[in-house]
Amino acid sequence: MTDTPHFPLSAVVGADSLKLALCLTEIDPKIGGVLIEGPRGMAKSTLARGLADVLASGPFVTLPLGATEERLVGTLDLDAALGQGKAQFSPGVLAKADGGVLYVDEVNLLADHLVDVLLDVAASGINVVERDGISHRHPARFVLIGTMNPEEGELRPQLLDRFGLNVAMNGQPQPAERSEIIRRRLAFDSDPQGFCAHWEQAQDTLRQRCQQARNSLQGIALDDDSLAIITERCFAAGVDGMRADLVWLRAARAHAAWRGANAI
Repeated sequence: MTDTPHFPLSAVVGADSLKLALCLTEIDPKIGGVLIEGPRGMAKSTLARGLADVLASGPFVTLPLGATEERLVGTLDLDAALGQGKAQFSPGVLAKADGGVLYVDEVNLLADHLVDVLLDVAASGINVVERDGISHRHPARFVLIGTMNPEEGELRPQLLDRFGLNVAMNGQPQPAERSEIIRRRLAFDSDPQGFCAHWEQAQDTLRQRCQQARNSLQGIALDDDSLAIITERCFAAGVDGMRADLVWLRAARAHAAWRGANAI
């Protein structure tokens, strides 16, 4: 588990579509991450952070709102070059997220220049830091998880395209669900460690199911009928490029593995 207790994903009431999307992304990171849309108070951040305890490997790193570009990409200490003959690199958020998940809360409010950096690195998998003619590069491959409230502003289409799955949380929970949500939230706030311990068995079951699905993913056959359905629907929708076809295919294979099936 992570050092800071997160509300367990298995303890979240409802939101089944979003929980499934997060698990599918964990099963196959090549799906490309998840964008979670919805008004305030819909547990978007709680669900996203809940993925941290399900991760098989790799870090779960949060990009703070208001972070500077140096905080994101890292910094080069050129003064160190005078004594060591080499500039010293201090890693930023992108370096820390390599091989794991980069979580951005209120991603639609992210400064444009940071969005541009995220787009470049998400596309290349490499972060390049340059200063006064000296450069440093390092791998930065991560799954992008973002949350946003559409009422507070739209997301740039270029960044929206980087999310493989998009889940909108618009429905209001029923009174019985609302009561259970409040009970569990109060229990967690009162004793986070005790609450997490109570849900550990359910969390372990979820982790094992994701692990088994990852192990069987490569054995999921791609049949012509499924491929034809996916490509025909993407064509009918008039989507640009082939990214949607690939994401749909990868999500379908991950879902088959999640179900324990041998084919899509």
